[in-house]
Amino acid sequence: MTMLIIFWVQPLNAQRDDLERFLPPLHPHPLPLTLVEWRDSKDSGDYFDQISLSPAGYLIWSKFPIKFYLDRPTNLNDLAVASTRRFRQWVDAVMEAISEWQDFLPLLEVKDPQLADIVIERTEPPLDASFDSETRQLKIPRARSAQTSYNFYLTQDSPPILRHRMTIKISPSLSQSSILSASRHELGHGLGIWGHSDQKTDALYFSQVRSLSPISVRDVNTLKKIYQQPTRLGWKLP
Repeated sequence: MTMLIIFWVQPLNAQRDDLERFLPPLHPHPLPLTLVEWRDSKDSGDYFDQISLSPAGYLIWSKFPIKFYLDRPTNLNDLAVASTRRFRQWVDAVMEAISEWQDFLPLLEVKDPQLADIVIERTEPPLDASFDSETRQLKIPRARSAQTSYNFYLTQDSPPILRHRMTIKISPSLSQSSILSASRHELGHGLGIWGHSDQKTDALYFSQVRSLSPISVRDVNTLKKIYQQPTRLGWKLP
């Protein structure tokens, strides 16, 4: 999970009073009906305390359905080609994860990535190498199998509305089960769970595990609690 911020108002270390002056005030949005109806009868808990805040507050969607764009093969008629078959298998696994999250937040596929709130790309995530000024060596981290990033933008409304867009990159070289697991995990980030669980039974567990972890009650409890919080996203600039 990566933070990519396009901010022309203030840098990341802006003071709280500057954020209040230039950005929309913090307000909660009404809960989507799917989360209003969610009940955890066993009180399974959550990991809300592990969720990170962005400069705009919690990364909450307020316009539904949430629109997503998904990379798809262009030559659908040539399924005999191995590369096309692998692409279709990748799409099937990602769509399975999307259908699982669809039970908790409404999602709609669009054909134009410019119209999407979440763009899902079939590509290797970048390594994000960095230069160590002390050792004067290039630090190359371990390759990632998937990554989610976000940016902010202003709409053309008057006054403008502060919104965000998510980009999810999922490696095409993963196994089918790993694509499903990575998609389930990264979509959790894309829907607003900007943090990780410390329990292996949660889809947002911080590390990869051999067994596939479905979307857990704790995952949904955390998602619901996030959507009950105030945010600057989805509100007009002052």
